[in-house]
Order: sequence, then C-alpha cells, then structure tokens
Amino acid sequence: MTAQQDVDYETLSSFVDYLVGTGGVHGVIPLGSTGEYYALDAEERKRVVQTTLDAVAGRVPVLVGTNAGSTREVVRYSQQAREQGAAGLLLAAPYYSLPTHEGLWEHFRVIDSEIDIPIMLYNYPGRTGVDMTPDLIVRLAELENVRYVKESTGDISRVSEIIRRCGERITVFCGCDTAALESFVLGAAGWVGGVVNVLPTEHVQLFDLAVTKGDLPAARELYYRLLPVLAMMEHSGKYTQLVKAGCELMGHPVGPPRLPLAPAPADDVAGLAKILPA
Repeated sequence: MTAQQDVDYETLSSFVDYLVGTGGVHGVIPLGSTGEYYALDAEERKRVVQTTLDAVAGRVPVLVGTNAGSTREVVRYSQQAREQGAAGLLLAAPYYSLPTHEGLWEHFRVIDSEIDIPIMLYNYPGRTGVDMTPDLIVRLAELENVRYVKESTGDISRVSEIIRRCGERITVFCGCDTAALESFVLGAAGWVGGVVNVLPTEHVQLFDLAVTKGDLPAARELYYRLLPVLAMMEHSGKYTQLVKAGCELMGHPVGPPRLPLAPAPADDVAGLAKILPA
C-alpha cells in the first residue's frame, strides 16, 4: 500500500503465502490494527479479505477484523466476511464513541445474533479508549459465538483472571508483544501480534517451545533475544509504521502506511535495523 494510492494486492498475496508457507504461522487475521482497516474503503476491505483467503487456500484459519464506528456497519462487514469464508471475526470496541459496558454488551449481543461463526474479542483500550474488563468479558462469554479474547492491555493479571473466571467458555490469546511468554505460562493458548509479520519463524518457534514442548528455559532464551525488537515496537508510538519498516528490512517490502500515518522516521528505522535478529 502506498501513502495515498491503491492497495498492492499482488504483494499482499505473496506476503500472506510467505507467512503461512515459509513462516509457518498458525493463522492469519487481515484488517486488524496493523492492517489499517480504518484507512480502507468498503471495496478495499472486501478485496483484502478475499486476497488473503485465496492466498491462504485453507492451510490455516483466517479470522477477519470487521470493526467500524457503528454496530450496523460491524454487522454488515461481519456478514460479508462470513460469506467470503472467514473462520471467525476479530472485534474490538467501536472507535470514537466510547460506549459504556452496557452499550458494548448490546453491541456484541446484536452482532452475535446476526452471525454464526466464532468471535475473538479484541481488548485494546490504548487504541479504542474503552476497556473491556474481565467483568465484561465474563458476561460476553455467555454469548453463543464469543469464543476467544485477544488481551492487549499489557496487564498480565488479566490473562489469569479471565482464564480462572471463564474456564473453557473462552480462550485467551496474548495481544501484548512484551507479555507473550508470561501469557503462555499463565495459560494463553496463542499470540496475535503485528511483529509476527517481521519475524514469523521466531514467533512460531517461541510458541512451540513454550506451549507445545513446555521447554521454558529455551523459550526464555529466545524471548530475551526478541524482546528488544518487541519492546521497541510496543513502546515507540509508531507500531504500524515500524512493522512495515521491519518487513522491508527483512527483505519483504510491503509499502508505507496510508495517511494519516506517516512512514517511520529514518532514525527509528536505523535503530530497528541494529536490533533485528540476524
């Protein structure tokens, strides 16, 4: 994608194929925060989803971010994603309006009643301005299609509290890069992030060591090697910009972000280049 021009669907297709085929990722989520869904029009969003589904070709699940500013829009995008073949949805709180917990309950209740595929809640108050607390998530877990939550507050105690209170009703995924290993130790079943686009093999390896093999010493060693990059992305205030710069540094140019995001400053890119694993 260029700053103001068209989405490069050919590059998107080849990059998704790389993530799944070479990188070995276990799933793909187009149109999340790093996917800049807010900067795409309706037709672009639909085509991004279809391009991703075609490139994945059934090899791994594809969940689709169907977020928007109103419940009506989210329902429409969610039904469209389901018709296209999405395995599930990624849903954050609607942006800008700052709904109350009661408003969020109604928002998700309406969406749940209109679709029949799994929902992954996406709690990222740093972006949405609204915190889906464990109390609310426990309530939302009563809805038929709410099965997962991407917990992105960075408060590691949220992982254990949600697991303790929801049990098997909901599965927790880490959504904070600098809390990944800690989340796995507490029982998170996976990791949904943006830096995986830059270092997919290392992300998969960390998951396998920590969760599949239970080799915490080896997982810890790898995690500490990755933390400088993860921390720079997480705390820079330029997450999407640096993810795109990191992809290019690793030999996979995906273009700059679309306005209103400006490309990462040259000094930041140089700093990232110094700490990326060889």
